[in-house]
Amino acid sequence: MVGRPLPGNRNDCKAWALSGAEDAVGRTTVIADGGYRGTGLVIPHRRERGQSELPAWKEEHNTSHRQVRARVEHAFARMKTWKILRDCRLKGDGVHHAMLGIARLHNLALTG
Repeated sequence: MVGRPLPGNRNDCKAWALSGAEDAVGRTTVIADGGYRGTGLVIPHRRERGQSELPAWKEEHNTSHRQVRARVEHAFARMKTWKILRDCRLKGDGVHHAMLGIARLHNLALTG
């Protein structure tokens, strides 16, 4: 899913809601980083005030979460090196359209 770009500086939570991404994913499980607190997305567990460490099951969940997020972040970093996406950044919402195309091609490849 690729949300529409928003003008100016937006925090992650605000952009999630305003870009249309939240509506588009519906009830699909989406993982995110800690910047999305209060959005209903799956984020890493945090220690509560006065808690010295997390329970083992929360640590295991955070480990799994980190591994998946690392793959996603590496994919984003790799795509930022592609000239076509760097060039699209100069043209309004060109990156949005390029990413929609990439997502569609990926989905086609998955469905065979």
